[in-house]
Amino acid sequence: MKKLIDLFRNKYFIATVAFVMWMLFFDKNDMMSQYEYRSQANKLQEEKEYFESETAQVKKDLGELNSNLNTAEKFAREKYFMKKDNEDLYVIIHEEKKD
Repeated sequence: MKKLIDLFRNKYFIATVAFVMWMLFFDKNDMMSQYEYRSQANKLQEEKEYFESETAQVKKDLGELNSNLNTAEKFAREKYFMKKDNEDLYVIIHEEKKD
C-alpha cells in the first residue's frame, strides 16, 4: 500500500497522468475528434469512388455518342424522352407492390 501511495506522490507519475488525460480528452486532436475525422474521411473516400465510377460511365457514353449518330438518337430517346414531330411517346412506369 505504501508503494502505491508513493507512486501517486511521484511528480513524474502525476505529470504523465496529466499529459495522458490532456491528450485523450482536452486537446484539439483528442480521441473523439480523431474518430470523427476518420469516419468523415471514410465517407469522403466512398463518395470519391462513386463519382469516379460515374465519371467513367459518362466518358463511355460520350465516346459512344461521338462515334455514331444512331447511338446519339437512341440515347436522346431513352434518357431524355425526345421524339420526332410525327411520333407519340408513351412512358410506362412500373410500380413495386408493397405488401
